[in-house]
Amino acid sequence: MPVADLGPEIALIAGAIAALLLAMVLPQQRLGWCLAPALVALAVAAFWALAQADAVRLTFSGTWALDGVTLWARGMIVAGTALCLILAPRWFAQDRRHGEFYTMTLFSALGAVAMAGAADLMQLVMAVLLSSVTGYVLAAWHRDWALSVEAGMKYFLIGALANALLVIGVILLMGMAGTSDYAALKGADVSSPLALTGLALIVSGLAFKLGAVPGHAWMPDVAEGAPVPAAAFLTVVPKIGAALALYRLVHLFPDAEMLRPLIAALSVLTMTLGNLAALWQTDVRRLIGWSSVSQSGYALMAVTVADLSPDALPSLLWFLAAYALANVTAFAVIAHLRGRTALADYAGLARARPGMAAALIVAFLSLVGIPPLIGFMGKLGLFIATIDGGYAWLALAAVLNTVVSLFYYARVIAPMYFAAPQGAAPTILGWQSGAAAVLGTAALIGLGIVSGPFLDSAIAVIVLP
Repeated sequence: MPVADLGPEIALIAGAIAALLLAMVLPQQRLGWCLAPALVALAVAAFWALAQADAVRLTFSGTWALDGVTLWARGMIVAGTALCLILAPRWFAQDRRHGEFYTMTLFSALGAVAMAGAADLMQLVMAVLLSSVTGYVLAAWHRDWALSVEAGMKYFLIGALANALLVIGVILLMGMAGTSDYAALKGADVSSPLALTGLALIVSGLAFKLGAVPGHAWMPDVAEGAPVPAAAFLTVVPKIGAALALYRLVHLFPDAEMLRPLIAALSVLTMTLGNLAALWQTDVRRLIGWSSVSQSGYALMAVTVADLSPDALPSLLWFLAAYALANVTAFAVIAHLRGRTALADYAGLARARPGMAAALIVAFLSLVGIPPLIGFMGKLGLFIATIDGGYAWLALAAVLNTVVSLFYYARVIAPMYFAAPQGAAPTILGWQSGAAAVLGTAALIGLGIVSGPFLDSAIAVIVLP
C-alpha cells in the first residue's frame, strides 16, 4: 500500500499534532509532558523505517525514493531530533509556548527527511520550504532576546533569497528538460546554458540548508542566538537532508559540465572560511556555529565525487552520522551548563564538572577526526573517496583545514584543564541534558570502536533513481 511507504513521515505528523493538542490543555508547568508524544512518534518512525530497510523503489508516482539513502536519513534525523528534544523540557520550563516547540521541531524534521527522500524537483522544493519556515520560528523562539530575534531574521532573510534562487533554478531545469521527475531526468542532456544555470541555482539553494557558502552566514548566529535545543537541531538536522539531496542531484547528472568543479570550489571555500572564522571566536556557541560551517565543506567532498568513487556515498552517510552525534553532544553540554557560552566560563571546567568537560572534549575530538572516535572513520572515508574520485587537491585542502581546526578546539579544551576555575562551579540545567551528553559521548566512542557493521551497511546502500 503506497500510504504505508510514508509510515515514518506520517508518524512524525501524528506526533506533532498530538503534542500540539496536548499543549492546548496542559497548564504551563506541565508542558514538558508534550515531550512524550514527540518521542513516541520518533520511536514509531524509527521502527517503521527499519521495517522498510530492504525496500528499493520509487513510490507515489515516482516523487519519493524508498531506498538506502532515505533509510539512513530517517535514522539519523530521528535520532538527532530525539536527542535535541530531550534538552527542551528544562530549557523551556518558564516558556508559555513550550508545548508548541515539539510540534515545530517535528515538522522541521519532516522537512529534512523529505529533502533526503525527494525524487522529484517539486517535492524537493516543498521539503526545503517546510524545513525553512519551521526553522525560522525555532531560531527566533526567544523573541524577547535580541540575539534570538537577530538569528531568526538573518536566517529568514538569507533563506528567502536562497529559496527564491532554488525555485528559479528548478523552473529553469524543468523548462529545459521538460520534466521534474528524477527518473526521467537521470542522464538527461543539461549542457545548455539555461539548464546549467538552473543546476547552479539549485546547488546554491541547497547550500543554504547545508550551511555552506554562499548561504552560510546564518549558521553562527543561529548557533549563538537560538535556544540551545533549537540551535543543536538547526545546525544538524537540515544539514543531513540537504547533503543527501545534493548527492542525489549529482547522481542524476554525473556528466554535467562544471557541476562537480562548482561543488568542489564551494567545499574548499566553506571549510576554509568556517575554520578561519572560528579561530577568533570568544563565544563557544558561535565557535561551534562556525565549526558547523566548516563541517559542511567536508560533506561537500563526498558530493563532489558522487559516482566517481564507490566510497563516496558510504563515507558521506557515516560522516553525517558522526557530525550529528558530535554536534548535538557539544550543545547538550552547553545546555547542561545553562547556556554558558563565554570562553572564560569554561576555565577550570574539568575540576568543577569533570563529566561535562570530558563529554565536550570527546565531541570536539570527534569533529576533528581523532581515533578511535566515530569522527575518525567519517573523515578518513571522505579523504579516501575524494582521492579515489580524482580530487586529491581537495583532500589535501581538507587535511590542512583539519589541522587548522585543532587550534580553535584547543582554545576551549586547554583552559578547561589547565586554567583555574573562575568563581563557583556552574549550576546545571537538569538530569535530562546531562543524560543526553553522556549518551552522545558513549555513542561517539562506542560507534567508533564497533563501526564495522554500520560501515558494511552503508557500503550496501543503493541510491535511486
